[in-house]
Amino acid sequence: MSTIPLDYETLRLIWWLLLGILLTGFAIMGGRDLGVGALLPFAARTDAERRVLLNVVGPTWEGNQVWLILGGGAIFAAFPPLYAVSFSGFYLAMIVILLALILRPVGFKFRSKIKDDRWRATWDWVLFVGGFVPALIFGVAVGNVLLGAPFHLDDTMRAFYTGNFFMLLTPFALLCGLVSLGMIVTQGAAVIAGRTTGPLAERARTYGSLAGIVTILLFALAGVWIAFGIDGYAITSAVDGNAAINPLGKSVTLTRGGWLANYELYPWMIAGPVLGFAGLAGAVIGLQARLRLVTLLASSVAIAGIVATAGLSLFPFLLPSSTVPEASLTLWDASSSHLTLFIMLLVTVFFLPIILLYTAFVFRVMRGTVSTQSLEKNPNAY
Repeated sequence: MSTIPLDYETLRLIWWLLLGILLTGFAIMGGRDLGVGALLPFAARTDAERRVLLNVVGPTWEGNQVWLILGGGAIFAAFPPLYAVSFSGFYLAMIVILLALILRPVGFKFRSKIKDDRWRATWDWVLFVGGFVPALIFGVAVGNVLLGAPFHLDDTMRAFYTGNFFMLLTPFALLCGLVSLGMIVTQGAAVIAGRTTGPLAERARTYGSLAGIVTILLFALAGVWIAFGIDGYAITSAVDGNAAINPLGKSVTLTRGGWLANYELYPWMIAGPVLGFAGLAGAVIGLQARLRLVTLLASSVAIAGIVATAGLSLFPFLLPSSTVPEASLTLWDASSSHLTLFIMLLVTVFFLPIILLYTAFVFRVMRGTVSTQSLEKNPNAY
């Protein structure tokens, strides 16, 4: 008899939820930095204004990457088959994201080293790429998960990915990428409007409002496309949430609009898209009304709602297969062992509150308005 106090099914559900929380945490916290980067050449018109934006996110952006590392680590340890297939199959896309993310610390460190307009303008565009590209590609990746990835498993559970980078750039996947980019730009605008003043804040409100409205329309279009334009996956065989992993031990069917089935089975899941739409609307209203805290909270709620919408629609699938649907990876057949999930949960229960407290402490210390006057008083400013 097992001495683990939680059954295997419960632990699998807990880790599915924790993975969603970690990815949402990165989308919200990392989205602050990516959004500011994507807006850098547009919201800021002068060198002084661009330095202000760099120093809005400069002191905290490295800490926000913890959420990305935790998310990747959770996939590796809690769902090894998912890690193996996604990180190898989407390898080139991952490299593009990593290269774009690497540009950010280089841009932060080198931009202000030389007082030359062309030098600084070049690094401004480098920082723009470091914000724009990951925001777009992360959304494209989610779109491809909803479409299904071209992979299959042999009888020894080895994964074979048969796609390529350019196959990821389908119209629906690009639409999801634009939704991701829009919500990240809205988040960046909320941060700029909340931490700056004057023309810089006003331009951020303009761009943020436009991004929020466009994202509402794109999010709605994506929902219509999911309902009428692509097939969703459903398990048709019996599911044992406590069974050992065996991705090939199930049968799967595809139906048009199948990703909406969960909302019929579990009506409470409608909270995901509702929060997405309500948060975006609240962010637009907050930007126009100059309600700084309300805007940032609403934008963060929007991100949480949009990420939750994708996860809840897919449940219990983690990565569907477009070539062999029966090989699709689900929560029930792509997890680590019972003991591994339990040990990881104990570690997470201890360390996650520490990360949350430390993050809250850092943002409290770094709070306040950033201006050209405050930069003159700070010898460590970027």
